[in-house]
Amino acid sequence: MEESQVVKALAALAQPVRLQLFRALVVTGPQGLTPGTMAEGLGVSASALSFHLKELLHAGLITAERSSRNLIYRAEFGQMNALLGYLTENCCQGSACGPAAANGCSSC
Repeated sequence: MEESQVVKALAALAQPVRLQLFRALVVTGPQGLTPGTMAEGLGVSASALSFHLKELLHAGLITAERSSRNLIYRAEFGQMNALLGYLTENCCQGSACGPAAANGCSSC
């Protein structure tokens, strides 16, 4: 992942509503959510939701697909994993991470 992509993704997530939107899409998984469902669940107006979704789309963190009359938004798990990989690359100088190792997690 290029550094410019990382900066764009982190900037998109550095806003409370966008972070909540992204997390909701991650939790939902591959079936995704419609804008109406997201707006209702997060208590965000349609116009504000549209603005935030555009920012997440631009950062490559989500995708949109038309399904008849609805748009379905989904988390872009490949991009999310690439971002996490970039952030944890060379973690702890190649040693097991303290907190992760203490929790029994085999990776950072």
